[in-house]
Amino acid sequence: MKDTFTHQGLRKQLVATLIKKGITNQAVLDAINKIPRHLFMDSGFIDHAYVDKAFPIAADQTISQPYTVARQTELLDVKQGGTVLEIGTGSGYQTAVLIELGLKVYSIERQNELFKKTKLFLPKIGYRPKKLIFGDGYIGYKSQAPFDGIIVTAGAPFVPKPLLAQLKIGAKLIIPVGDTSQVMTVFKRTSETAFEKEEFGEFKFVPLLEDKN
Repeated sequence: MKDTFTHQGLRKQLVATLIKKGITNQAVLDAINKIPRHLFMDSGFIDHAYVDKAFPIAADQTISQPYTVARQTELLDVKQGGTVLEIGTGSGYQTAVLIELGLKVYSIERQNELFKKTKLFLPKIGYRPKKLIFGDGYIGYKSQAPFDGIIVTAGAPFVPKPLLAQLKIGAKLIIPVGDTSQVMTVFKRTSETAFEKEEFGEFKFVPLLEDKN
């Protein structure tokens, strides 16, 4: 599990690409510059690790495009020390970005194969979430709610009400909503009963699957 000067140079190029695409949050750029994304992919695909594209991983899932990870994290806008719920642990790359920002991360994965793999892998490279949960992301994680932010890393055909209910007032839910392609949607909780909604363009995600285990 090496991180060479070549990898570090490729990460710098990736960060330059993200800046050109409009990512401005320096902490997010620093996290992407630091995290060895190639370690999250099968060794045969290392050449693809620092290209700004999604890539297939186990269980018919993908490691998200770096721009998408950066954009979602930037939109989440949670201060260091805040508590975040991630729906869709996947490879753990987005999880690592959140931890690198000094956030306390609870993350839910419903693919058992990925859950087991990522649970072992993240601590090996120095990233320790508060908890990884094997379960249904649609219901969130009520025992630790409310959260300072919730980030969904798969395409949701609708917005799960439990996730909105588990936000603190002032906190945001970042969720790609849609069937074949998704609109990046941000819900900010403004009171016990009210939310502001903003949309940030089209993205493409693997689907958020419900209760399939």
